[in-house]
Amino acid sequence: MRNPEQTIGNMADKLKTAFIASVDENGYPNVKAMLQPRKREGIKVFYFTTNMSSIRVSQYLRNDKACVYFCDSRFFRGVMLRGTMEVLTDPESKGMIWQEGDTQYYSEGVTDPDYCVLRFTAVSGRFYSNFRSEEFNVD
Repeated sequence: MRNPEQTIGNMADKLKTAFIASVDENGYPNVKAMLQPRKREGIKVFYFTTNMSSIRVSQYLRNDKACVYFCDSRFFRGVMLRGTMEVLTDPESKGMIWQEGDTQYYSEGVTDPDYCVLRFTAVSGRFYSNFRSEEFNVD
């Protein structure tokens, strides 16, 4: 992959679905489809919205190991990023990615106690395209 930042960044920005994975209390991976990240910092940090009451949040609070997968089925390529997931509930983080219309999920608005932010920080990844995979580190 010539330019991982551009290739992966474009996938994260254009694909409407991302898949996040957590580890359950028995050590098994759990995967969930999510709406695309609301914000990203290069390919190192990604921000998602979710419910504080979700199973995934309780799993990340116990074990922050995580991965995010973006799949471009049109070109049969994908990227898995490995790293950690933090659960953020501070007003600044919640306000940073809040969007008009989010009240359909969080009726009390940006201060809704069930609204939180997931911040994924990547350390490495694996990119698949053209029938081959390659590992890379994220700086």
